[in-house]
Parts: sequence; structure tokens; C-alpha cells
Amino acid sequence: MDDAFVQAPEHRAVAPLAEATGVPVIDLSALAATPPGAAVDALVTQVGAACRQWGFFVAVGHGVPEAAAVRAAEAGRAFFALPAARKAAVRRTERAPLGYYDAEHTRNVRDWKEVFNIFPRELPAADGELVFVNKWPDDGDLPGFREALKEYAAAMEALAFKVLELVARSLGLRPDRLHGFFGDEQTTYMRINRYPPCPRPDLALGLGRHKDSGALTILRQDGVGGLDVRRRSAGGDGEWVRVKPVSGSLVVNLGDIIQVWSNGRYESVEHRASVNSEQERFSIPYFFNPARYTVVEPLQEMVSEERPSRYHAYNWGEFFCTRRRSNFRKLEVDNIQIADLRKDKSCNAG
Repeated sequence: MDDAFVQAPEHRAVAPLAEATGVPVIDLSALAATPPGAAVDALVTQVGAACRQWGFFVAVGHGVPEAAAVRAAEAGRAFFALPAARKAAVRRTERAPLGYYDAEHTRNVRDWKEVFNIFPRELPAADGELVFVNKWPDDGDLPGFREALKEYAAAMEALAFKVLELVARSLGLRPDRLHGFFGDEQTTYMRINRYPPCPRPDLALGLGRHKDSGALTILRQDGVGGLDVRRRSAGGDGEWVRVKPVSGSLVVNLGDIIQVWSNGRYESVEHRASVNSEQERFSIPYFFNPARYTVVEPLQEMVSEERPSRYHAYNWGEFFCTRRRSNFRKLEVDNIQIADLRKDKSCNAG
């Protein structure tokens, strides 16, 4: 195995990994009720507790059609089964980071995976900017591929806005307080991941340890398992535990932007993807991100004399593009992290 995949000893997965206990499983079916009623108030309480204690939750009863999810998953498997030359025909580049890729780096270590990325809403590019235009495989190779992914992405966007309202309400904000950040130049993207069997899962990771930089990530994983999260602990970094797949569920992660908007009341969750030597694993994450012109800073309602602003304001588009460029090569320094934007870097996120 190439040395580029080898994690530092302190970051390698230790097997067997303990299964996470007490993970919040939240039934969102009350969101479909008309009128919503008191059941949604109970959901707000549950979501708030999950955000404070875990930084993520497992959603069931979420309303995303299973048939649409299955079609998207099958489309992804069909794409990765294509010959290497056909996948390479839609290979992404540093300038145009949508499409196929098999050499992504996280925290300057190469991940054991291959991916395909799309923007549900493509963005126009000015001179010198990254080009976010989708690269679709030929319809003759994969009939219905584009339609399957777009159908699933539309269902995920509808869910993402509903979850965003729950998060806002749990912070004491009006339900639509965060909607305005997700405008026409929304930088939301969706990815299909394939993690092949790995000869040395004790040395490599499918996806290295990280926190998602956007607002929300909603993940569909298959039954193989491999999603690991770092549990919260009062003394700092906690232990890594495995999140058991729940059939038909979606895993909702808080990203760094929610952490900043909430002024540290909620914290994004550190996670990774482990691999194994016997089975390939597939997942479909949906990264719900604001418009690229958004200036991210603690919301006015979250700042007070007793709790002053804990983060410097930053331009999301610049931050997003910097992170995208760091995926393509090993850098001399680590890529930018939200911790770099804390005003007092000695304090805890919360």
C-alpha cells in the first residue's frame, strides 16, 4: 500500500471499535402533519438535546422516498463499476472540482476511497474562480444516472430546510431565521462515496478525521458500517465509537457554520470513515451549504454581554474554495479549520 494512505499512529482506527450507545434516534414524521401541532415542539426539544450532547442524530420517518434513495444508490454503484477510462472521462480537476476523483486528501493524508460529486445547483464562475459545473457520464453508459441523482438531491434539499427550521427553533430563533443564507448561489453539493476493501485497514482510513465545514450534512449509509464519531468529553477529545447503520435512516451532522452561528452553543462533530479488508462500502452525503457570498459570524441573537462573539467573521465562498483546493495535494501545513477562526483559541467551542 502506498505510504500516502498511511495515517499517523495516533490517528489509526483500532479494531474492534466500540459501538456507540445512546445515539439519539429522532422520528421526524411529525413534520408531515398538518397543522404541525405539539409533536413538532417535542421534536425541537429532541433536536436541541442531540445538538448539544452529540452534534448529530439519526433521523427516521424523515419523508425522503425510499425509492428515490434506492435509485440514487444503484446509480452510484453502476457508475463506480464502469471501466477506469470512462470514469476518468469525468474526472474532476483543481479548477473544476466536480465529477469523479480517487485521490482526495483529508488532513494531508490520502483517503482510501473514490467519489463522484455534483452541485444540484450549478454556479456561474468569474475569471480565476473555481468552476462548479457538473460533469455527467455519457447517457449511453448510464441511462437515468443524472435523473436519479437530481431526484434524490431535490428530496434532500426539502428535508434540509425542515431540519434547519428545527435547529433554529431549538436555539430560540424564528423557524425561517437561517433560510435567507441559502440563496441562488448556494454551494450545496452531493457526493457518492465508494470505499473499496482495503488490505491494511489498520493503517488507512476511507476518510480521515475531520469536521464538516458547512451548515448541515445528511448522510445515507449502507449496512456495512464504518462511520465513526468522536464522543464528547469534558476533558477534551473523547473516544472514537462506531455509529451502527439503521435501515432507512439518515445521519444528520452539524457543521462548523452552525457552530459559529450559534456562537458555540452547538458544536460540529468530528468523524471519519473506517474501512475493512472484506467488503466495499457505499454512502451518499448531502452537504447543505449557504450561498458563496455569505459572511459567516455569530448571529446577533446569540451574542450578549455575558456571551460575547467567539468567532471572527469570514467569507464562506473563500473558505469553501480554500478547503476544496487542499483536497488535491499534500500541503506543507494543515488545511484551514474552524478552530483557526476562534477569537480565544484556548477556550472550548461551547
